[in-house]
Amino acid sequence: MTAETLKEIFWSQVNETPNLAAVARLAADAKKGGFTVDAELRIRVAAVLAHITFLAPDRTGQIFDAFAAGWLDKAVAAPPIATLDLPTGTVADELLNAYWSLVEDGVAGTLDAASITERTAGLGTLQNEVFEDRLARSAMQYPGVKAIAGRSTPPAIRLSTLAACPPGSIGRQYHDLIVDNGFNLEVLDAHALGLSKLQSPLDFLNARNLLTHDLWHIAAGYETTVLHEFAIAAFQLAQFGHNYSGNLMAVMTGITALGPATGFPILMDAVLTAWVHGRETSPMIGIPWEDSWDLSVEDIRQSYAISLYNSPHPANLLDRGAAAKA
Repeated sequence: MTAETLKEIFWSQVNETPNLAAVARLAADAKKGGFTVDAELRIRVAAVLAHITFLAPDRTGQIFDAFAAGWLDKAVAAPPIATLDLPTGTVADELLNAYWSLVEDGVAGTLDAASITERTAGLGTLQNEVFEDRLARSAMQYPGVKAIAGRSTPPAIRLSTLAACPPGSIGRQYHDLIVDNGFNLEVLDAHALGLSKLQSPLDFLNARNLLTHDLWHIAAGYETTVLHEFAIAAFQLAQFGHNYSGNLMAVMTGITALGPATGFPILMDAVLTAWVHGRETSPMIGIPWEDSWDLSVEDIRQSYAISLYNSPHPANLLDRGAAAKA
């Protein structure tokens, strides 16, 4: 099946409202295909995820729960996330074209991690105020979000503060993770992205996530590999409806739909097990990290009932594949 045909299928289905039973069947059918799953099934999955992230974020919970149940053959052990029961329109051509261009560049291998992050974040800037209002109302349905709505984001975290933390503390582990890997304390520039201009609770949720993303890696047991970056995005989507993470899910399923079939089941295994992990883990968005630097990661996990992610594949599986191609 040609890329142009797959594009036509995607374009025809992205604006259709998914039926939950059909979503579960789609997941089960795609899972049966394994490493040779049909490209049409893969692009239909991408269309479903693009639909909810671009049009109906309030349906993310029920759609992902249904997909996870179909793929993993097990229901999510958490209360359902309420939907808003709002009508959906259609995805703007500008947004679809930007999305498809990003997908095609991903398949061609012309993107690095920074480019994927920046361009995926850029998809959110193509949405209008009506969507932002729906997204804000959707976020309020997630456990723990109402408690942080209206909060001001704390000042930026300083490396000097983390360096002063005792050995074995979460603060020191965070410091070492950032320094040893050459990371930035903020993944993207919150000011440049205009996050402070977003309505509550999106302003706090997005800015706070940029400040503490790598702390979530440490506390919830996600490594800083390609596969686990996709997995933790699904975890954060399940935790508070993070729209960037939803965009990333749609982008990556699009890339694996157009690319070799072998990548699709690996991505879905990681994403859906991490989604379930996020749904079944107590809310982390309200953790006062700045008051907890001297605590051990074990203390943090025990205090906030955070279980470790059980990865279905080696964390560095995709990294090894990329290295083999180099």
